[in-house]
Amino acid sequence: SGTDSGAASGSGPAPASGALRVLAIDQSGVLGGAELSLLEIVKTLRARVQVVLFDDGPFRAALHREGVAVDVLDPGATRDIRKQGGTPPLAKAVKGVASLVRATVARARESDVIYANTQRAMVIGALAGRLARRPVVWHLRDIVSPEHFGRTQLAIIKWCAKLGLAHVIANSAASARAFAGLTNFGDGRIDVVFNGISAAPFDALREVPQRTLRARLNLPQDAFLVGSFSRLARWKGQHVLLQALVLDPQMHAVLVGAPLFGEDAYEAHLREFVASHGLAQRVHFLGFQDDVAACMCAVDVVAHTSITPEPFGRVIVEGMLARRPVVAARAGGVTEIIDDGVNGLLCTPGDAHALADTLAGLRSDLALRERLVGHGYQTAVGRFGTRAYVEGVERILANVA
Repeated sequence: SGTDSGAASGSGPAPASGALRVLAIDQSGVLGGAELSLLEIVKTLRARVQVVLFDDGPFRAALHREGVAVDVLDPGATRDIRKQGGTPPLAKAVKGVASLVRATVARARESDVIYANTQRAMVIGALAGRLARRPVVWHLRDIVSPEHFGRTQLAIIKWCAKLGLAHVIANSAASARAFAGLTNFGDGRIDVVFNGISAAPFDALREVPQRTLRARLNLPQDAFLVGSFSRLARWKGQHVLLQALVLDPQMHAVLVGAPLFGEDAYEAHLREFVASHGLAQRVHFLGFQDDVAACMCAVDVVAHTSITPEPFGRVIVEGMLARRPVVAARAGGVTEIIDDGVNGLLCTPGDAHALADTLAGLRSDLALRERLVGHGYQTAVGRFGTRAYVEGVERILANVA
C-alpha cells in the first residue's frame, strides 16, 4: 500500500475536536509554485491536515519544519507520466496508480475531504474519493489546454471531473475558463481563489543594500540585471530573454532555476546559445536557489517570458513584493495581475524584439520604474496576500465537506 517515509500521521499539533479533517495530496517532492502555495495553506490548517506526497524531496522537509504530518507513498510511482502524454508501460503505470489509490483510500477514510493540489494527485484523489466516499476538491493550477497537456491527459481530466470531483478551486479566471470549457463542469462548482504570497521574506530585505546581495551571489555590481525566476523549461521562455540580450548589449540576464521533469536538454540548449552568441559574460546561471527573495532584490527588473499562457504567474507577484518593476508575457492569468503601464509592463509572448525594447525603455526611465514599483507593491499586498488566499480555500473545503 505504499511506504511511509514521512512523519507518523498526527505528528503536528492535535486537531481540535470537531475540526475539519483535510487530506492534502501532491505528486511532487520538489518545491515548485504549487507546493509553495500548499505550504502557505497547511501552515494555517496544520492542526487538521495530513499531507500525502507521491515523491520525496525538499517539500517534505519544508512541511516537517512546519510540524505537518507527511506520508511519502511509493516514491516515483507517477514520475514517468508526463503532461504531454509520455507514459511508462501500461502494466507498470496501472500497478503504480493502484498502489497509490489503495494507500490514499486508507488515509481518506480518516478525513472529511480530499484536497488535491496537482493534476496527478487529482487523478489519484478522484479514484480514492470515489472508493472512500469522500468529497474531492481539486486546486487547479494549470490551464487545461492542448498547449499544456497531451490528448490522453485531457481525456483523463474530463473523466475525473465526471467521476468524482465535488469542487474546483482555480488559481485564475483563465484556468477556470479552460477547465469549464473542457469539462462542462457547472459554474457553481468552480471558484477562483488567487494565490497568496507572503510579503515577509521580501520586506525583511528592505534595509539590505543591493550591493551586498550582488556580492553574495557573485553578480556584477554595476550591470543592469534582468532576472528570470522559474524552472528551466521551453514553455517558460528563458530563450526569449537570451534573444533579447543579443539585441541589447547593455543588459545582463540572471537565470534562477533548474530543469525539472527531464528538461535537461533545454538547459543545454540555453548554454549552447550563450556560448555561440558570445554572451558568457552577460548571462548568469544561478541554478535552484532557496532564497528567491534575495535573488529578486539583487536584480533591477523581473522578467516573465512564458511563451504559452501562464495559469497564474506567481513570479510576477513575487517581483512586485521585491519592489522590482515587472515585465511579463501578455497571456493567461498574467493579465489578471498586471494592468499594463500601471503596475507592470506587458509584452507579446515570444517576441524578443518587443522584450528588448521594453527593457531598454525601463532602463532609461527611472520615474517609470519607481511608479511601477509603487503600484506593483500595492497590488501584491492588496490582492494577493496570504490571509484572503487561505481563508478562501478553507471556506470552500468546509462547505464541500
